[in-house]
Amino acid sequence: MYQTIVEPRVSETDGVGHINNTTVPVWLEGGRNKLFSLFMPDLSFSNWKMIILKTTVEYKAQIYFGTSVEIKCWVKRIGNTSLELYEEIWQGNKLTVQANTIYVNYNVQENKSEIIPDHIREELERHLYIEQ
Repeated sequence: MYQTIVEPRVSETDGVGHINNTTVPVWLEGGRNKLFSLFMPDLSFSNWKMIILKTTVEYKAQIYFGTSVEIKCWVKRIGNTSLELYEEIWQGNKLTVQANTIYVNYNVQENKSEIIPDHIREELERHLYIEQ
């Protein structure tokens, strides 16, 4: 599992007093930075590989300014050219968000998907989600 701590900002708080739901996908993406580094060690946009195909977000509870949140990211499935992530956001002891995201390993220059290399696949397998 990849873990990232985020400190909610005032600017992310909406008029109802909780973190705006448009902020959550940005936080989830921030929790994937270590995963991005596997595919693009220099994080160069000219050689970017991870193209998002689909994401679903389920809001379980409100998130508030003033208390840090923890983003947890697991690998749920590894295909030939794609992978599915399972993600959670926790604030305190409360699960606030569950998400699933599918990425494809994509060569932008050649405009086609590519097989996930074995050395990356091995690292991804270390972060597999085991349903409880």
